[in-house]
Amino acid sequence: MIELRPFKTLGAADHGWLKAHHHFAFADYYDPERESWGDLRVWNDDEIASNTGFPQHPHADMEIITYVREGAVSHKDSLGNSGRTEAGDVQVMSAGSGIRHSEYNLEPGRTRLFQIWILPKRRGGTPAWGTKPFPRDSRDGKLVVLASGFSGDPEALPIRADARVLGGTLAAGQSLTYTPITEKRHLYLVAGTGAIEVNGVKANARDGVAITGEAKVTITARENAEIVLVDAA
Repeated sequence: MIELRPFKTLGAADHGWLKAHHHFAFADYYDPERESWGDLRVWNDDEIASNTGFPQHPHADMEIITYVREGAVSHKDSLGNSGRTEAGDVQVMSAGSGIRHSEYNLEPGRTRLFQIWILPKRRGGTPAWGTKPFPRDSRDGKLVVLASGFSGDPEALPIRADARVLGGTLAAGQSLTYTPITEKRHLYLVAGTGAIEVNGVKANARDGVAITGEAKVTITARENAEIVLVDAA
């Protein structure tokens, strides 16, 4: 089963400094048919204006993955961690028993990112944060595991979830095939840029593609494309 969720159907909010689109119910946007996709709870497509951002606020019992598409995001948290994650790279926060953090765009231009929340395997635990570069040219024509809850993905940022987050870049006309862990998994795919085709279903940039029950997923770029895929329980 493949369900296309066009960008224009997503929940949206314009706060001036923040332009947000929600693939799933979030904040003031509620859709009972899009509350989650398996363990995938949030996929926000955010645009943050220069020198603005999210002041310190709390989280608990969630794995929060930030994929920066343009610009950079600067992080500080109650554990004393701080860092800057720039376009193409990824940061992960395991909220565990509780953490407070802030995320700001301190760049001269806008920052655009995907923020993805995945339910953890279990509640509690010591909070943690990390960031890692994933050069876009290292993903040409293939999917690279960016964050993972599986020991078989040692190069990925660790998360405490039955899930992995992957990213890739495809030139127009190029294809790749991904095999889910099982056909019962919940896959969710978004092209940050470029039009694609997923097992014959056409999707444009920033559309959501919800997938389950597929033994293999073939992704073909109709234009140069940058894709992010979550494979969750």
